[in-house]
Amino acid sequence: MVGRKQITLAAITEAFPLALAIAAYGISYGVLATQGGFTFGQTVAMSMFVFSGSAQLVTAGMMAGSASAISILAAVLLLNLRNLLYGAALANTVSLAGKWRFALAFGVSDEPFVLASAREQKHGPDPFYFAIVFVCFYLSWVFASLAGALLGAQVDPLTWGLDFVFPVTFTALLVPSLKGRPAMATALAAVGICLLFHYSGFREELIMIAAGMLAPLAGLMAGGRKSDGQ
Repeated sequence: MVGRKQITLAAITEAFPLALAIAAYGISYGVLATQGGFTFGQTVAMSMFVFSGSAQLVTAGMMAGSASAISILAAVLLLNLRNLLYGAALANTVSLAGKWRFALAFGVSDEPFVLASAREQKHGPDPFYFAIVFVCFYLSWVFASLAGALLGAQVDPLTWGLDFVFPVTFTALLVPSLKGRPAMATALAAVGICLLFHYSGFREELIMIAAGMLAPLAGLMAGGRKSDGQ
């Protein structure tokens, strides 16, 4: 039986490289949020209580553009619908945490989901591993946001290439999971939808929502055809 020390070491080792990338992304969020009119306290508090990079950046961008509260809330809710799927997929892992399951549910996001899913496939559900991974990403995100908020107008994220960290990190997470026709079909459909909507002039947050809702349908269709052919 693997002890908690070994699990902790494995979780930190596997989360650390991605946590560094997320830290760079967090700095970018902190800078953009303060430049967009957020106070230092608001910027950091949002990272502490929301803990969703994409939602936070969309909120900061839409508020800077004087969007209404209803439109911001709708965009954030639609953008984070994927977390419902993450939660369902990690139900076995989170449920084993007992009274701590609600705390772990707060940590269900992109990077922790990928690492916890890979761990579950190899070793079975492991809520302790997931908790360590969640804490690593949470601390990285909050402190990076704080650093970005402190830097404020002194840093231009575009000059330093911090805006490039997000897609690179997600590409690194995505590529190893592209196994089988459904996964490949979903990825290709997402690329096609993003390009189509981008060149049609849609806003970025709407492109992400459309791709997130429509691309999985291609995966379902590919999976259904594979089942019919067996």
